[in-house]
Amino acid sequence: MMKKQISVLPVMAMAATFSFDIQKFAEGATLSTELTGLIPDETATDIVKDVVRGSAIMKLADLEPMTTATKKIPVLLDGPGAYWVGEGERIKTSKATWAQVTLQAKKLGVIIPMSKEALNRPRIDVFEELKPYIAEAFYTKLDAAAFIGTESPFATNILTAAVNSGNTFTRGSVAGQNLADDVNSVMALIEADDQEPRAFAAHFGLKSSLRGLKNSQGDPLYLTSVREGVAEDSLYALPIEYCRNGAWDKTKADLIAGDYKKSKVGILQQIEYEILKEATLQSVNAADGKPLSLAEQDMVALKATFQVAFLVVKEAAFGVLRPAGFVG
Repeated sequence: MMKKQISVLPVMAMAATFSFDIQKFAEGATLSTELTGLIPDETATDIVKDVVRGSAIMKLADLEPMTTATKKIPVLLDGPGAYWVGEGERIKTSKATWAQVTLQAKKLGVIIPMSKEALNRPRIDVFEELKPYIAEAFYTKLDAAAFIGTESPFATNILTAAVNSGNTFTRGSVAGQNLADDVNSVMALIEADDQEPRAFAAHFGLKSSLRGLKNSQGDPLYLTSVREGVAEDSLYALPIEYCRNGAWDKTKADLIAGDYKKSKVGILQQIEYEILKEATLQSVNAADGKPLSLAEQDMVALKATFQVAFLVVKEAAFGVLRPAGFVG
């Protein structure tokens, strides 16, 4: 089996509901008997868990389970006010301000070429073996779309939200400021909009620069703690998540601060699959350098599709630290 030839399809512009019922896979059933269907519940759940573990945006954003491709959710924009009450006075009342927002799931696809012999193997074994590759393809594409807007079908992304709010600061643009001061400047822009930064996201290459930051008393600003056996990094006592999967565009942002709960990720847990026999895979090259033709190479491929939604609820809740010398 060719395990390393993973090709992510472009994110499809239109979401679609699944047309298949949950498949009950008989023990020992092979792929050759069912060329389309849904990946079994248990395996699909494991893939989604791996996507959450591997995705930076899914660790930070507010997660919304979805049972259909569209979901309307109420979002609190302004809370009710409190009032000072004099003796014998009637207590004033005020209403919370709510908005109805719509999560629209889009379809992500991954194609994994494999030998024809895989059709005669038990389906559950094939899915288990390909599980990490499917998850990696999904979370890499999702992070790129949600943080930076790369090939994104979504109406919003975190970087554009920060830019639209005017919350941008270029690293090294103020003489005498170090990286810690620059990060603080980004936080100040968000706070000027009456929002509170609660976390950071950054590319992994920035970690070495952040690790040595100290305050004026020489105390470290960057700390690592262990909670429930998992190491957690923090800066200015706020959690920081690194995008380790190659989805981050370092030319556009070093770090993005924000209240990430002001963004939503919707998840449809079902994962659909299809076995391809005749396709030519334009994004995978064979040994001769030409696009891989499954029929000519005596191969097949598994296509898996996953539906996910993303939405920024409050643009002013985010601010970006641009790389040094950035020119927009």
